[in-house]
Amino acid sequence: MVRLKIQQLTKTYHNGVKALDDITLNIKNGMFGLLGPNGAGKSSLMRTLATLQLPDAGQIFFDGSDIVQNPDEMRSKLGYLPQDFGVYPKIPAFDLLNHLAVLKGLQNKNERKEQVLSLLQQTNLFEVRKRSVGTFSGGMRQRFGIAQALLGNPQLIIVDEPTAGLDPQERNRFHDLLSEIGSDRVVILSTHIVEDVNDLCPEMAVIAKGKLILQGKPADLTQKLNGRIWRKAIEKTDLPHYAARYSMISTKIIAGKLNLFVLDDQLPAVGFEAVYPGLEEVYFSSLFNSSNQNMEAGL
Repeated sequence: MVRLKIQQLTKTYHNGVKALDDITLNIKNGMFGLLGPNGAGKSSLMRTLATLQLPDAGQIFFDGSDIVQNPDEMRSKLGYLPQDFGVYPKIPAFDLLNHLAVLKGLQNKNERKEQVLSLLQQTNLFEVRKRSVGTFSGGMRQRFGIAQALLGNPQLIIVDEPTAGLDPQERNRFHDLLSEIGSDRVVILSTHIVEDVNDLCPEMAVIAKGKLILQGKPADLTQKLNGRIWRKAIEKTDLPHYAARYSMISTKIIAGKLNLFVLDDQLPAVGFEAVYPGLEEVYFSSLFNSSNQNMEAGL
């Protein structure tokens, strides 16, 4: 069942930047990945869904309620971890989470304490609950951010670039936490890190320059691209030559050699080999196609 409906959402800022351009999405329970490069409009969409700003046009419905017209109703069901999550650095984790719970409307002292302790346990912060949050590592702060987002049992959870800057171990811990909470509610993961979406999300979309350019299941999207991705190891000095002649979607260093990835319906040239696409190739090819369409349209 679709719980979140986004219809023809548009947002232009005062400086003339069109951050959202006719975005339409239908999202069910579970993890939903929103991929896009920096500046694509992901954070603008997340801020709009979190009722921190109004769209210029379009509608947003959650469980049938119009959240543009009734933002307070949305806020009671929302958990939000923004890209830049600030904390009071000298306050212990338990005290700060308890304070945030009060601000979120959890008035019963015993119920609030029980929920705060439960969330600290769930986010693996119980043992450090008396430490000031300012002493936490980046990963611990992000887990604390999820704990505050889960206060009040929200039905829509938004996490914006949650693993940027985390080491591999903390990133894995964070992935485990997100997958644990994402079964019976809508969790939107906004990121430019392809692996995060690949590991966590059964549904995804790609946004670029404020436009929705791709949507579907990662497995289906990779299958559709099968037979169209080609790879060749080249010298760095030869890159301009290949870039000018082929539909190059990305490059990657593999075993110390520069590898070129090309989008083509048939073998581009001798020396290329077919590669079964991963989500990274799906992502880069969607950006490549979108860029070409904009160039053809004169944008």
